[in-house]
Amino acid sequence: MSQYKKDTICVQSGWKPGNGEPRLMPIIQSTTFKYDSSEQMGRLFDLEDSGYFYTRLQNPTNDMAAQKICELEGGYAAMLTSSGQAANYYAVFNICEAGDHVVMSSTVYGGTFNLLTCTMKKMGISCTVVDPDAPREELEKAFQDNTKCVFAETIANPALVVLDLEKFAHLAHEHHCPLIVDNTFATPIHCNPFQWGADIVTHSTTKYMDGHGATVGGCIVDSGNFDWAAYPDRYPGLCTPDESYHGIVYTEKFGKGAYITKATSQLMRDLGSIQAPMNAFLLNLGLETLALRMEKHCGNALRIAQFLESHEKVAWVNYPGLPGNKYYDLAQKYMPDGTCGVIAFGLKGGRAAAGEMMDRLKLAVIATHVADSKTCMLHPASHTHRQMTDAQLVEAGVAPDLIRLSVGIENAEDIIADLKQAIEAV
Repeated sequence: MSQYKKDTICVQSGWKPGNGEPRLMPIIQSTTFKYDSSEQMGRLFDLEDSGYFYTRLQNPTNDMAAQKICELEGGYAAMLTSSGQAANYYAVFNICEAGDHVVMSSTVYGGTFNLLTCTMKKMGISCTVVDPDAPREELEKAFQDNTKCVFAETIANPALVVLDLEKFAHLAHEHHCPLIVDNTFATPIHCNPFQWGADIVTHSTTKYMDGHGATVGGCIVDSGNFDWAAYPDRYPGLCTPDESYHGIVYTEKFGKGAYITKATSQLMRDLGSIQAPMNAFLLNLGLETLALRMEKHCGNALRIAQFLESHEKVAWVNYPGLPGNKYYDLAQKYMPDGTCGVIAFGLKGGRAAAGEMMDRLKLAVIATHVADSKTCMLHPASHTHRQMTDAQLVEAGVAPDLIRLSVGIENAEDIIADLKQAIEAV
């Protein structure tokens, strides 16, 4: 399908019905799969044959949806997980173990920040947090001899920092590390990080890809470009025998597929954060309209950002699609057809005004969710990022008065009218 445009891939990729087969991607709602001989089953468990034997590891419906995302990203292989958090965890843990180190952008989503700086710290994996806008010489200082990867977001949630992908890719590669990028907000419709040197991409498919707030899920896509075998001492999990699979060396046996094969056959086997086949089915329905919806999300968001920018009670607006925005030039470089449907802004009345305004909304709703078809709003300092100190909030680009507005696909004039009445009532 690689010869087709992205909107065609959204509709056509993943499932290819044969003669007389269902046109819609089927739900394989089965925990197990039947084989004719014990030898066949044994070969699957030895990773000698490809196939399905237990849905905790792999499922055909999941793989069909993952294949569509893989093609949209221009990757080599992909896998679904039960959530975006699981995808980020697996993406890092697949190549890190106790004693290793990660360099991470300070502006990543609060849940991911906690994952890498708190939870994985308890597992013996340390993390150095860096300002993504810092100059190269400053970022260089974060790398250590045991640094195994760099983690960042294309568009930060909720700070809306646009990552300089080429800068971070060059830094990572100079230190013999892969760059892992969470591409949830931009989606592959508007940005393909692999084109700019990223090695692994993650997604919370819960967001724009699903589009309806119906399912929680995640995805990891591997470009197949990072040469793990060139650094066997740095990545022993991929380059030395795995005793839990009779001494298989993933890079030797699976080549470019080593990373995803290990994540599937080892991490998913042991940790089991698989996406349910029904969720993968619903995700695929969302993917079919992803290109259409992203155009609407971004068109609406630009109009609403312009409205907010002109309102006397609004203190500031951050939207990368606005000319004059700090990240406008980077956004034009990496995602010229649009960024995302999320806007950050603050009111002149600060925290108190934010809460009062949100309580007066009629069309938009206060919700933890972001990036689906319905307009919703959140005050991160009070909600998603409330575990962070004020210093950490500032470091993450989350001002105390920051309001995260996720613009839906309703009529833009209706959204603006709702915001107008709520702001002016404060």
